[in-house]
Amino acid sequence: MKNIVISGANQGIGYYMTEELLSNGYNVTVLDLEIENLNKLSGNILPLVCDISDADLVEASIKKSVDRFGSVDCAIHNACLCTFDSLELTNNETYHQVFNVNYFGAINLSRAVLPYMKEKKKGKVIFTSSGVGVMGFMNISSYASTKGAIESLAKCLNIEYADYGIKFHIFHPPLTNTKSASPLPIPKEFMADPKKVGIGLAKRINKKSYIICHSFGQKLQTMLCYIFPLKMGNLMSKMTKAYEDKQKKNEHSPH
Repeated sequence: MKNIVISGANQGIGYYMTEELLSNGYNVTVLDLEIENLNKLSGNILPLVCDISDADLVEASIKKSVDRFGSVDCAIHNACLCTFDSLELTNNETYHQVFNVNYFGAINLSRAVLPYMKEKKKGKVIFTSSGVGVMGFMNISSYASTKGAIESLAKCLNIEYADYGIKFHIFHPPLTNTKSASPLPIPKEFMADPKKVGIGLAKRINKKSYIICHSFGQKLQTMLCYIFPLKMGNLMSKMTKAYEDKQKKNEHSPH
């Protein structure tokens, strides 16, 4: 595996994943709305401004990648949009926007790379999921729903394209200190370092297991989410709510 396409890598986990892949000699094409940070990286990188929710633009970007590097061996859908509010305060337009990026973005990227992978009779597609897509979490249903949807999508496509030697996998990073997670009322020290997570995922990109985590500890935690989804979701939500209430109390208490 030599040529990799990744969406959503101008910052956060995707950026450090790209940096590590480049250092290991991979050719990397990045699709993102912003690509300024990628100019800091050295190696065989092709940064392309691309809205992952635009199927035609994704298809054209993949063609540019193939023209440059000759093929696509692995495609990673890492771009995401996350909103934080209750169902009653989140309108349908917001749900559509989140699904367009997180779910239909995965479909657009898959559909664009599949012809090249089918021609070679091999390939790997990875969707970045989340524990909340398995266990649920408060005030994040638009984002969590998309992650649950791509979990099912990956399983279906694994079956559909098995005869072509194309495998679909799920990345399961932990709660990480990224821009998209910053509104969560959780202490930053409880969040993982995006560099550590990105490097760990890049190093495990050739893993054959369906679920790929950056560390053994994270894989254990992810398995608990699959085995006890509601219990884990309730526990994590209650812990977050307790911390949020404590912060509000401290803000209003006299100094």
